[in-house]
Formats: sequence, structure tokens, C-alpha cells
Amino acid sequence: MTALEDPIVIGIDAGGTMTDTILVDRHGRFKIGKAATTPHDESEGFIASSEDAADAWGISLDRLFSGVDVVLYSGTGMLNTLLSRTGRRLGLITTKGTEDMILMGRGLQAWADYAYADRLHAVTHHHPDPLVPRRRTHGVTERVDQFGDVVIPLYEHEARAAAKALLKDKVEAICICLLFSHVNPAHERRVAEIVREEAKKAKADMLVYRSHEVRPVIREQSRLNSVLIEAYATSRGRKQLKGIEDISKKHGFKYRVQTLLSFGGLTSIDHPRLHETMISGPIGGILGATYVGKLIGNDSLICSDMGGTSFDMGVITRGQTRIENEPIMDRFKLNVPTLHLDTIGAGAGMIIKVDPLTRKVSLGPESAGSVPGPICFGRGGTEPTIADCDAILGRLNPDYFLGGKVKLDVAKALKAFKEKCADPLGVGVEEAAEGMIGMLETDANNALRRVISGQGIHPSEFTLLSYGGSGPLHLAGYSRGIGLKDIITFQFAAAFSAFGCTTADYMRRHSVSVEIHVPPDADKDKLAETGRKVSEVFKDLETRAVTEMVADGHARKAIRTAPFLMMRYTGQLEDVEVAAPMSRIASAADMQKVIAAFEEVYEKINHRVSRYGQAGTSIMEIGITAIADKVKPTLEARPLGKSDPKAAHKGKRDAYIAGRWHTCNLYEMDDLQPGHEVTGPAIIEHPATTLVVHPGDRVTIDQWSLLHYRHA
Repeated sequence: MTALEDPIVIGIDAGGTMTDTILVDRHGRFKIGKAATTPHDESEGFIASSEDAADAWGISLDRLFSGVDVVLYSGTGMLNTLLSRTGRRLGLITTKGTEDMILMGRGLQAWADYAYADRLHAVTHHHPDPLVPRRRTHGVTERVDQFGDVVIPLYEHEARAAAKALLKDKVEAICICLLFSHVNPAHERRVAEIVREEAKKAKADMLVYRSHEVRPVIREQSRLNSVLIEAYATSRGRKQLKGIEDISKKHGFKYRVQTLLSFGGLTSIDHPRLHETMISGPIGGILGATYVGKLIGNDSLICSDMGGTSFDMGVITRGQTRIENEPIMDRFKLNVPTLHLDTIGAGAGMIIKVDPLTRKVSLGPESAGSVPGPICFGRGGTEPTIADCDAILGRLNPDYFLGGKVKLDVAKALKAFKEKCADPLGVGVEEAAEGMIGMLETDANNALRRVISGQGIHPSEFTLLSYGGSGPLHLAGYSRGIGLKDIITFQFAAAFSAFGCTTADYMRRHSVSVEIHVPPDADKDKLAETGRKVSEVFKDLETRAVTEMVADGHARKAIRTAPFLMMRYTGQLEDVEVAAPMSRIASAADMQKVIAAFEEVYEKINHRVSRYGQAGTSIMEIGITAIADKVKPTLEARPLGKSDPKAAHKGKRDAYIAGRWHTCNLYEMDDLQPGHEVTGPAIIEHPATTLVVHPGDRVTIDQWSLLHYRHA
């Protein structure tokens, strides 16, 4: 085994309940740290989690931070700002006649995040609270058509009056979003000039955001939401990230702190479109899954991340990861390219409620979070949670939670659960607690089945990757009966998303909406002309993306670019992302290669019989991704040894599984070696997570030290 060296990367994933840190050296050796998330000041949870990881490594914080090359942080600070509506005071200038667009929203937003039962009663629905009230929204006369031609010139006196009114209203930032500005931004630029002129006269320090700079793509409502959220929520987020960078440098870190973009790359905390990092945490899991898929030789993967609050699922189908161009964030639909995730409310921190009259049981949607946390944490929690059930049934070690740093108060959890859940249901404590766990695992199992059924390929082609602090704890239940090819979890499951972040490279992504149709019978001249149009856009976007990365400190020779297109069969409503085979389309033959690449991707994501070339193809968006390599870890393969895991055995404990108490063998997860095999009933413990092995099930350790779960 390679000797432990000083870490080269610190990866941090700040979730709703816990902040996970992973330290990795050049040979893929790692240690994990955990601490409670601190939403009021994320740097506190960050440094506490880093200190926990440094202790596990056996080095000081100063030595840790002074020696690493990369500190990358993904958290929820900006999203919390949006959820709590504590962002900037905004003003909006838009095209006259569309002032109510933010109040009307899109129909989908009125239904987003409602449970099925609530969707049955439309009278209860309301649009998300607007980020800008109607009185701070001003329309100006102007019109650019869909081709970029000026139909009505800008009435500059109206723009000036709007700027004066907003300055008088003491706004902190002004957003400008005009119709079709993504095609021709001339009017937006002029309105911004007028706003700055008026701000200078009023001696006001005014931030101005233009929609064509934030996200120059079609779909006006989503573009409006994107520019508003960039202006509204990123101020506090930048402050939190700056605090994290400051405390890192205080301990000797020499470089800039990086954060994770929603489409899977790293960027500095000064990124001009920081809203692209708002849902970065779960994205790391998909990046880690891609890395693991290459190791095990399977390109069809289901990622499942269960923490304290949610159950996130991502899919990689035959090597293709779906990019969602309009994700929903706090019931706002945005124009932000995002690796697609499906999420349900299902986690170990979910609060259990039993109606004493109807005996109806409900899980969540509320979570105990990190404060006060589950009852067994002893931090003031009073409502039973799934984690309390796990403690009551002996599945969690009361003396080894977070490596013994938190002593679980099982007696207190048992008393509260009996009074609030078991007694009202009229059943025993063990039966009730396992029933609650069963509800959680059934919800997660059904969600996985729904996700898989939408991919058009059989479950036997998929490998399930289970991670998150609660993933291994409930893996046996939520993976049962699906018929998967393989089921894998990790010694670093609690910090797998953070590990995934460490496998990412530095990245910038620029794109612009177009509308280029290629008929099915296009001749060579038409194809060549289309190629020239696309190449011109590629060239312009490449210049912009590379300029940003050079300004961020990357050498020009270290930057490579990858062009892509969003394409569809003409007449369809959804695009698929296609990597362009070349950056300059110089001939009709090159353009035919682009169309062939689209059809190949379309067939992988959907199915061969769904191809419809007779309709022709449409290019709806053109983009460039600029990439610079980052130092990253590599997992080290080791030879398989004997199957007997006695070297990792550390005792026995009674646990209630499958309707009765079992005497389970206990194993230390970090001591399991390649070749070891564990047969249930057993519990494999790690300071940051616990893997419950049901009776008759088996766990084997492969050459990469990945844990493969086999159902009986």
C-alpha cells in the first residue's frame, strides 16, 4: 500500500444538516471530516469539518492548508438566501407591456414542489413570492424582434425616468431584461448606460445586471428569473465564500478558493455568474459517479444520495449525462445548464408525525436539520425522526457516531418515539420504528424505479451507487427487488459528493440561442452555409470563454475548448446536448458529421426507434466549454486477498432487522481490505456512516476498496 502523503485537495460539501470534508493525496488515499452545517456563517462549519479531517489525517490545520493545491467548496448559502428571501432590494426595467411578467410567472412554477395530494386542489396554489414587487418594476418603450431587428427605437426619456424612480426608491441593484435582447442587446446596453449616468448624478453606488450578459438564451421568463436571482441572492453567497477563503488563507492557503458549477466544472468565487453554483452540492455526486464508472467499466449508472433531508438521484445512461437547461430552483424556472437530478424528500433527519385520531403516519417534509437535530443527538430536538428509529433498533452505534464525538441518547429517543408514534398506533416500539424506516425506504425504492423506467433500458444494465451519510444505512431496503446489475457503496460515502468535486476541472461555459433549421433534404451548399454560421458563433464564444479563464489566472496554453450544440428534430419541444465533432465546420461533410453525432446521442438518451430524421434537425443553442486541467486524485487498485474479514471484526451488537432482533457482527469499514467478504446480519461502521447488511445479504470488497452489496 502506498504511504500516506500530505493532501493535495480539500473538497467540502455543505449540506442542509452536515458539512462533509474529504482530504485526498496524490495516490487517492483519503480521510473524511464532518461537522454540523452553520448556515449563519458557513466558514464555522467549514473549518470545524476541515479540522476533523485534519485530525483523522494526523496533521495540523496550518500544515493542511499551507500544503494543498486546491480548496473547493460547494454549499447552500445562496440557496438559503433565496429560500429565506433575505437578498438585495431590487429594481427591474423591462419592455413596456411586460411589467407583470414576474407576477404571472410560468404555470409550472405555481405547481412546482407541491405534493401529489396538494396538486388536486388548485385553489390552494400560489405563485412564488416575487423577488421584485410590481411598484419597483418599470416598463420602457422599445422593441427588438426575434430576428434582432429594431422595430421600435428605445424611448430614452422613459429609461431615464425609470432609473430616477428606482434610485429614489433606494434599491441596491437594478436588473434590465428586454425582449429578444439575447439576439440584439443594443437596447439593454443603452438602458444600462442611462442607469449608470443617473446613479453617478445621484452619487449612488449602483449594481446593474443585464440579462444578455447573465444568460443570453431564449425563453424570456427563465432569463428574467436568472438575472433576478443573480442580482438577489449572490451578494450574501459571495460574502460567505469570501469568509471561507479568508479563513483558509489565515491557515496558510496560497491560492483562490474554488466552487462547483451546476454543469460540473470548477470556478473561482469571483465567477461573474455565481448563480450557476447555487445547486452545486449534489452535482459532485454525478462527477464522482462518472469517475467510478470508468473504473468499473460500466457507463450506465444510477446515483443515489441520501442525507438528512433529501434523496437525490442522477442518471448516466450509456455514457450520457442529461443536461437540464431550465431547472427549477425554489419554484423559479431558470436558464442555467445543470446536470439533471431528481429529488424527493427522504432522509434520516425527516420528522415523523402520527395523527392521534386517524393514525395516519407522515414522513416530513420537515427535517430536524443540524439544529436541533434528531432527539438522540441531545441538542434539543423533540420530534422523532428516522435517525431516532435507527438508534432505537441498534443500527446506529450510540458510542461511535462521528467516531464517538457525539454520544447518542437512545433512551430519550425511545421514550419520545413510544409516546408520539408507537402508542398512538397501538403497536410495539420495534415494529413501529421498523415500519417508519420501511416507509422511507419504499419511497426511495419507488423513486428509483420511476427514474429507471424513464431511461428506456432494462434495470439490469444499471449499477446503483449509494452515498450520502444515510445512504449505506438504508441501502439494503431501498435497493431491494429492482434487479440491478450491481450495487456499490463507499468507505467515503458520507463525503462522496465532495470527492466528486475533487475530480472536476476548471471550467467556463458560454452559449447563445440561435434558430438554425436544416431540412432533411438539404443540399451541399445549404449544409456548408449552416456550418459557416455555426463556426462564426463558436469563434466568438471561444474568445469570451478563454478571456474569462485567462483573467482568472489560467495560462492560455493550458486552456482547451469543447464546442457543443443544443439540437432537436424540427418540431420537437426539447433539446439534447451534442458535443461537436470539430470546432470549425468547414464543409458539407463536416455538417453531416454534426447531424450524425446528434442522432447518435438522441438514440442513446431515448431509443433507436424514436429517431425521426424525416423532420429535419434544428440547432437551438450554440455553446463553448473552456477547460483547464486541475490536479486530481486517483483511486489505487490493490490485489485481492483472503475473504475472511476477521481483521476488521470489532465485536457484536443486537439490532432489529426484518421483524426480529439479531446478534450482528460489527466491522470497521476502513479496516476491510480488497477480497474481504461480509455476510449478514452484520453492521459495518465508519465514523461518518454505517452500512447495515441484512440477514443473508453479502458485501464484498473489490480491488478499488469499493463495497459491492449483494441481496440474498
